[in-house]
Amino acid sequence: MNFGERLKQLRTEKGLTQPQFAQVAGIEQSYLSKLENDKSVPSAEMFSTILSALEMDAATFLQDVDRDVLATTLCHIPAVTQFTAGEVQAQVHHTKRWLFGSAAAWIVGFALMLAANDGIFFPNKLYKYTSPGVIRAGETENIFTTWREILGQQMAARIITHEDMAKQSAEFLAKREQPLTVEWPDSRGTVYYEPAENGRRRFELIDTRHIQARGNRLLQYIGAVVFACGFVGLFIEWRLRRLKNKLK
Repeated sequence: MNFGERLKQLRTEKGLTQPQFAQVAGIEQSYLSKLENDKSVPSAEMFSTILSALEMDAATFLQDVDRDVLATTLCHIPAVTQFTAGEVQAQVHHTKRWLFGSAAAWIVGFALMLAANDGIFFPNKLYKYTSPGVIRAGETENIFTTWREILGQQMAARIITHEDMAKQSAEFLAKREQPLTVEWPDSRGTVYYEPAENGRRRFELIDTRHIQARGNRLLQYIGAVVFACGFVGLFIEWRLRRLKNKLK
């Protein structure tokens, strides 16, 4: 609405006639009539006089006045300029909050999806290791691949007989070769050792498998939702700004 329409509205709400309000404000009724019919523009001093008569601050009076009127007809009044600048600052602050909120949603959403992809919180790989048996004290680490060769050399040197070799081979296969396969969600290198009864076990990496952990799937879903909320926030801010401009 125009300045005159707003003045008339507030005067009517107070239950005052033009003569009564003119007397309260200390101005001529004819001049008040020109103001209410937008045939005259108040000066800065007159605007302050009107606010005093209405017992109202400038922001309350101006909040329902068209912004085009504030920017043109009433722009010479310092209180109006201050009010307009305050509104612009408030709008900028409002927009910044939405922009920062959207940017934060994009960053958090992308970080969650990246964490799920890299398995930061929940492992997305499974490492498979195998051990052929327990290595006893004094034995070489490759005993399970060289024991036949060792027995063959002993027999060739006539340290053991062919029957002894067959007996020791059967005993080794029956008692010493005890394959064990384990899987770990974290890498332990290509080779690692674990203590065992009467010796230790040597585990070798034989396979690495990618898995879809439930926690990572949940993180990806949450990250995608949060990331999308960033765009939703921008859309809501744009709609609110358009709605506010229409109401003005």
